[in-house]
Amino acid sequence: MSYEQLKLKNQLCHRLYMASNSIVRAYREPLSELNITYPQYVVMMALWEQDKITIAELLEKTAIDGGAMTQILKKMADKQLLEIIKDAQDKRKRLVQLTSEGQALKKKAAHIPKQIGCKFNSIDSAQAQQLMQLLDLVVEDLSESKTIESF
Repeated sequence: MSYEQLKLKNQLCHRLYMASNSIVRAYREPLSELNITYPQYVVMMALWEQDKITIAELLEKTAIDGGAMTQILKKMADKQLLEIIKDAQDKRKRLVQLTSEGQALKKKAAHIPKQIGCKFNSIDSAQAQQLMQLLDLVVEDLSESKTIESF
């Protein structure tokens, strides 16, 4: 038996893993100029879209693990990019709000998507859209809680 199913070259998941690592590496240099990491950049993009949201909403928007998010927010608060404040209506809730420094970073980051997009020499915009749709399906399929019925 040759175990073809166990060869890395036959693994979709390994290709996704390699692509993910390559993308994060591509972002490293432009984000280092802003003194943020890729996960911090994801948080910033979510907050640039909608500022002053609950931590729960931020977790949902970014799909970052809750434990990791705690560390990310702490480091970003230390960098004075955001602050965590109590919700005026519900003191149990915490809101994440950009500081003026965090807002100003948006202008400095505006060129990054195009800069990274230019590195995709072999993929045109239609293929990029198709890839995003396929990846959305992968995430959707793997996020569903599927139950196996017993016979």
